[in-house]
Amino acid sequence: MEKTKQALKDKDLQYIIGNLLRWGVWSSMTIAIIGGIIYLSRHGHETVYYPKFEEQDRSMLTILGDMFRGLADGHGRALIMLGIILLFATPVMRVIFSLIGFAVEKDRMYVVITLIVLLIIFVSVRGGLG
Repeated sequence: MEKTKQALKDKDLQYIIGNLLRWGVWSSMTIAIIGGIIYLSRHGHETVYYPKFEEQDRSMLTILGDMFRGLADGHGRALIMLGIILLFATPVMRVIFSLIGFAVEKDRMYVVITLIVLLIIFVSVRGGLG
């Protein structure tokens, strides 16, 4: 009886995680496409001229602040950025949901492994070890 309950919980968690991935990808794609349509409708006629590429050193908080201001103003680039951020956040949310599931199941080994994966993701997002 206990094994049946455990299998049911595992199946429910897999269903939730599968839907999270599915909806995350579809929603990010939809948001980015809408942003692209808005951007092209407003700037599609402009001539693009990039004589040289200049990298900007901006913090993630500055980028997110600019994105939210752009969303409030209805800018297409901000919607594209939101779609990209949602696309990156989707697998991270999957790892977080897996961590919760393993913690509920009291599976310590997989909790530790999942925490290591989250640590690797965090270090990578923060710029790596170099």
